[in-house]
Amino acid sequence: MSDAVDFVELWRGGRLESVHRGHAVVVDDTGEVVQAWGNPDYVSYPRSSAKILQAIPMVESGVADRFGLTTEQLAMSCASHSGAAIHTDRAQAWLSDLGYNDEAFVCGPQWPADVPARDGLIKSDATPCRYHNNCSGKHCGFLTMVKANGWDMNYADIDHPLQVTIKDAFEEMVDETSPGWGIDGCSAPNHAVSMRGMARAMAIIAAADDSTKRGAAMVRLREATMAHPELVANTDRACTHLMQAGKGTVSLKTGAEGYFMAIIPGKKLGVALKIMDGTTRASECAIAAILCRLGVLDASDPLVKKYRNPDLVNFAGLITGDMRPSAVLA
Repeated sequence: MSDAVDFVELWRGGRLESVHRGHAVVVDDTGEVVQAWGNPDYVSYPRSSAKILQAIPMVESGVADRFGLTTEQLAMSCASHSGAAIHTDRAQAWLSDLGYNDEAFVCGPQWPADVPARDGLIKSDATPCRYHNNCSGKHCGFLTMVKANGWDMNYADIDHPLQVTIKDAFEEMVDETSPGWGIDGCSAPNHAVSMRGMARAMAIIAAADDSTKRGAAMVRLREATMAHPELVANTDRACTHLMQAGKGTVSLKTGAEGYFMAIIPGKKLGVALKIMDGTTRASECAIAAILCRLGVLDASDPLVKKYRNPDLVNFAGLITGDMRPSAVLA
């Protein structure tokens, strides 16, 4: 058992001002720990980092093919998008194809993180809809399963057939029995798992081929996220930028409260990361640093530096310090 370690430092005027601590682990496709910081057995909620696991049953079951889902829709099913037009237009079209309206979503309405979309609502004196929710792509996938199987619309209930199916796939992938679950920001269940278990699942996806139905499902979802990084997050977000910097070598997905995962197909590795104070800026810095250590990203790439070692700038545009990975990651 190890305590969380210092991951990310903020410096101002040549003095260390703040530190973010966390746990992280890199696992290969055999389940072996390649490298760990802190406690690889620390149990946490992966939050939206688990979306690719939640989407596996839809593809593995043949439902995705029955409904003719595109690679864009598969990427959206794994997304925490910003509510930009590129996301909401696709979510509304998918929902319409299923014969549902916005009320079918159990996720709540959410103001877009995308500034033009948010400002457009404000200027038109409109309020956000459920399709603006950052998880609406995932919920379109959920509703596709509901439609295909004739299930009732209470699809976020823990004992709903959809959630039972997802939990079974989740536990098989992480090779653990989850010790419990919580309600995620979008109202769906989120199952607790160890860092090691989550990284193991990501490594299995990294190493997957199309020799089995599940393997083919994992490959399709993995490749869809890397083919459409702007749909997984947005054009101004870390997941998108770091996948673009990786040039098809890594799939990334953030989760709330400082979680991050990475899938590295060329190395058959999976990464799970948790920042203990839940800070997104720290999780983005730490995952970028780990991927640089693994030779997946180039620390000199401006898209990488934006998260791994950004300048701190005040409202007057003055550089006041910098954020950087700690010595154990740098």
